[in-house]
Amino acid sequence: MSAGPDFTKSELIPVIAQDVTTGEVLMLAYMNQTAYQETLQTGRVVYFSRSRQKLWRKGEESGNIQELKELYFDCDADTLLVKVNQIGGAACHEGYKSCFFRRIDPNSGEVSVIGDRVFDPKAVYKK
Repeated sequence: MSAGPDFTKSELIPVIAQDVTTGEVLMLAYMNQTAYQETLQTGRVVYFSRSRQKLWRKGEESGNIQELKELYFDCDADTLLVKVNQIGGAACHEGYKSCFFRRIDPNSGEVSVIGDRVFDPKAVYKK
């Protein structure tokens, strides 16, 4: 039986974040072994930002942190599922609860926005 995710296959492994209460998929991000270990030690989810090439402590700028409630890995030990308590109401940096706020109609291909913004990203990130 594997002891957890296998970081020897890839330095970064995908992580699906899911709301522990509702089951809603909130986001997909990546962890390296350091992020994984810090997540276990602190109980707050830490990712590795591919764009910034550094650890990303979820909510460090926005305050929308993720408390780790449950942790799973898949049969190949190369993907994680974190079930979280999403504090602040938004997992998405665009201000939505979920990063998956755009729906594509499979028949027409039309895109629609579902849900409402929880916060204004311009006000939160001030970039």
